[in-house]
Amino acid sequence: MAYIKRELERKFLKLNQFFKAVLVTGARQVGKTTMLKHLAEGSDRTYVTMDNAMARDLAKSDPVLFFQTYKPPILIDEVQKAPELFEQIKILCDESDENGLIWLTGSQQYGMMRKVQETLAGRIGILELYSLSAREKAGVVFDEELDFSLSALQARQRRLPKNDVIQVFRHIWEGGMPQVQGVDEELRQEYFNSYVDTYLMRDVTEAGGITDSVRFRRFLVGCASLVAEQVNYTTLAESADIAPTTAKEWLRVLESLHIIYLLPPYSNNALKRLSKTPKLYFCDTGLCAYLSLWLTPETLRNGAASGHYYENYVVMELVRNYAYAKSRVNMTYFRDSNAKEIDIFVEENNVIHPLEVKKSAAPDRREVKKYKIIDKASLNRGCGGIICMCEEPIPIDEENCFIPSNLI
Repeated sequence: MAYIKRELERKFLKLNQFFKAVLVTGARQVGKTTMLKHLAEGSDRTYVTMDNAMARDLAKSDPVLFFQTYKPPILIDEVQKAPELFEQIKILCDESDENGLIWLTGSQQYGMMRKVQETLAGRIGILELYSLSAREKAGVVFDEELDFSLSALQARQRRLPKNDVIQVFRHIWEGGMPQVQGVDEELRQEYFNSYVDTYLMRDVTEAGGITDSVRFRRFLVGCASLVAEQVNYTTLAESADIAPTTAKEWLRVLESLHIIYLLPPYSNNALKRLSKTPKLYFCDTGLCAYLSLWLTPETLRNGAASGHYYENYVVMELVRNYAYAKSRVNMTYFRDSNAKEIDIFVEENNVIHPLEVKKSAAPDRREVKKYKIIDKASLNRGCGGIICMCEEPIPIDEENCFIPSNLI
């Protein structure tokens, strides 16, 4: 399969010139190693994986000898399996003036991140890679930042084909795991089946001591049925026949493994009685569709849950966009005690961009009236609108427009 250019490459190369070590985290099989091997082509960078038992034993028992055997510049894969290396990496970083000396990948965030932050503070850049976005699959990488103003969206539109509901749901159903791109239904099903049984089960056992595979699979299916809804620990607990406290812990493990994404609720002292419960999304919509037994893109598109999957797709495209972008934003959703809800708040430089998500190609423009809540609380409101299946950006009023979902 031909290499697909990743949006994270730009940020990775920039951090590589600044830090002695760079760590790329993310779920299993999203393409971390492939991207780094691609970037290392033509250089003399040593590659070693901690999945190799002999290399791992050496790393654990004698980190000094490990780095004499595998000399920097080096790419160490699955570094979370040998946390004993971090102390020695710190020494190597301090002894060398060279930046970009050590590249690391890690898929299990649990204890690793704490160890990394304690040991390598100031020496390491940390980035997160997600499975392929719809843009990466289409081979389009934008240089300019995402801007919700009409003129900026129209400029983007010129570079892309029109939004197409069949294409969008094909992408949602297939997901972004590099290995399932373009394969048939049977192979896709087998891939996700073994992904859950091998990688996921092994990782949740290591990360959270979860050994009951039957209940855990039921828990995963329970999560998939709640996609794009507020987390309900009681419902999740019932789906797997476990205690609500266990459900909370298991969800935390799935979040740390980048399987689940929890969108936090907006909180602000000026706005009273706000929800405190996050909303649940899957980092990869393909895995979610597999767990819910949507066997074809058509059944998913026409099914009762299609709006929830569409929202999951939009939220994760935005998450990817901002994970790879130059500027950081705060992404939340808004819900008050009157059940007034705004799907997404993108908060950038103290300005809130309110966004609703609708699967329709022609949603009700009155949806944007809800955004007045922001003005009442005297917060700064920027451009926003309704992300939907329309074919081109259409203005609703001075601040909002209908935004085709393939432009984000």
